[in-house]
Amino acid sequence: MKLNREFYYSIILSCCLTSLPVFANDDDEDIPFDEAQLFFELNNTDGDLGIHGKIDGDEWKKLTIEDPYERRMMKVRINGRLKRQGLTELFFESAEPTFDELDPADFFKRFPEGIYEIEGVTLDGEERENEVELSHIIPAAPDNVLVSGEPATEDCDSEDITSVYSPITLSWDAVTSSHPTLGKDGDVEVDYYEVVVENEDSELVMSTMLPADVTELTIPQGFIDLNDEFKFEILVRADNGNKTAMESCFEVE
Repeated sequence: MKLNREFYYSIILSCCLTSLPVFANDDDEDIPFDEAQLFFELNNTDGDLGIHGKIDGDEWKKLTIEDPYERRMMKVRINGRLKRQGLTELFFESAEPTFDELDPADFFKRFPEGIYEIEGVTLDGEERENEVELSHIIPAAPDNVLVSGEPATEDCDSEDITSVYSPITLSWDAVTSSHPTLGKDGDVEVDYYEVVVENEDSELVMSTMLPADVTELTIPQGFIDLNDEFKFEILVRADNGNKTAMESCFEVE
């Protein structure tokens, strides 16, 4: 199940969110992109994994990404009138087949951990280069998720959707460890949580980012008054950039 984010409004409760570390080449002549990220995202409820990337900087016309073994895994070259204009930002998500279609162990073999090189050429012919570390340490999913004190439904296909009275508060245990079955063991430090609540009928989505020491959110009553059935997602972002999400639903009496 994917949350509809076509229409949304957001409430930002944290001021500064640490971005994935970006390492420039030791060569002083190499100029990095302003932002370069590669990370994994796990949907723990649906059981699927994907690799995501984001590159941002001065207008460019060519972009390549090489894995730790210097094997090219992505090449972008823009042409025609778009080449004259240039690109400044690129965000991508890979396909996310379920674990039945692609075993997680095979997925991680496909994208080995280590240093990936992101290189580009600007419209002026200047080179850009970043080295980004991709880790197989995946944060555990938020656990003990409660909706106004009641255990959250395992998923939205359940026959017994959690039913509560407003006001609605979502809460969960702090994530302090790596995922118990996926990736590899390691220390996890949370950068932030993101809570997304969707009102399906009105196609409105509330997205809220919370600092790592906050594990509870009361949903504004004005949003709850719009409907009586909601989907929600709680996503945790680790300091290595990797993300893990859980999804569920609830009904309001």
